[in-house]
Amino acid sequence: MFSTILKSQPKEDICLLFNVDNHPWNYICECGEASDLTVKDCQNANAIFISHTHIDHFINFDQILRHQIGIQRRVTICGPKGIAAQVQARIKGYTWNLIQKGAIIYEIREIVSVNEIHIYEVEPPIWALKKIGTLTQNTIFKNDKFQTNFTILDHKTPSIAYRFKQHDSINMNIAKSGFNGGKWVRTLKEAFKKEDKKVQLEIEEKELLSGDLFHLLERNTGATFGIIMDHAANADNHLKIKSLFQNCDKVFIESFYKAADIEMATTNFHSYSMASGQIMRECEVREAIPVHFSRRYEAADLELLRAEFEQAFDGA
Repeated sequence: MFSTILKSQPKEDICLLFNVDNHPWNYICECGEASDLTVKDCQNANAIFISHTHIDHFINFDQILRHQIGIQRRVTICGPKGIAAQVQARIKGYTWNLIQKGAIIYEIREIVSVNEIHIYEVEPPIWALKKIGTLTQNTIFKNDKFQTNFTILDHKTPSIAYRFKQHDSINMNIAKSGFNGGKWVRTLKEAFKKEDKKVQLEIEEKELLSGDLFHLLERNTGATFGIIMDHAANADNHLKIKSLFQNCDKVFIESFYKAADIEMATTNFHSYSMASGQIMRECEVREAIPVHFSRRYEAADLELLRAEFEQAFDGA
C-alpha cells in the first residue's frame, strides 16, 4: 500500500511525501515551502515529481538539494517542459569548488507531450546539462513497486498531474496445493500472468500443467493514488482528469479558492472548492483530499472551503 503524508501546513506551499510497503525509498511531490520536510526525508528521496515551476511549487528545491548532496546516488526529477534547464539554473546559482564528481546525479525527465519525455542528467562539479535519451510513452517513472502516469493540465502553463499505481500482485495458497514451495511457484505465477495454461511443471516428481493449479492463485489489483495540482476548472482539464483518475483510491487535488471567489479562480487559472469536489465525485474517487489553498484565507475560510468541497464530493 501507499503511505502518503502532507509535509506542508495549510498556510504553506504544497509538499507531499509518499512511500510504499517494503521499499527503502520515499518520494516527494512538489517542492513548495514545507516546515515538516526533514533532512532524512530529503536524503531518502528516490524521485521528485513537480507539476510546474511557479515559485510556490519549486521554491524548496534548494533545501532538498542541500540535503541530498553527498548521498552518492541517482535521483530522478520529473516535471514539465523546460524543467531541466531550470533545475540546472538553480544548482548553478551556487559555488561548487569543493564538490566531488559522484556526490549525486540528477536524472531529469521532462514532459514534452503526453507521449514524449526527454531525459537529461546533471552532475557535479560542472553541472553540464546532458541529454541522455527520449521516451515515447505515458509512463514517466517505474520501479519494482509502482509506475507513474500523467496528464498535462492547463494552468496558463503546463501543469502535470500524476497517477501512481502499485503493480498487481499474485498470491498463492501453498498449503492448499499440498506441495512444498520451490522454483515451480514462480514459474506458475508467470504462466498465470500470461494466462498460459499449458506450461509444464515438475513438482515433487509429479508432472502437472500450469492450468491445473490456477485455482490456487489470486490476482490483487495494486493501490492507486494521485496528485492534481494547479489547473483551470474547465471542461478540457476535467476531461483529462476523468481519463486518468477514474476509480482512483485516493487523490490530493488543488482547491485554491472558495466558491465565492470563482471569478478569481477563472482569472488565475485555478480550481475552487466545489469544482474540485465535483470532478472527484465524477471520477468515483474513493478518498479525495482538498489541498493547496490560497494564503489569503484565514482558518474560518478554510473550514468553509473544505465544507464546500465535501458537499460537492458527496453530491449533496
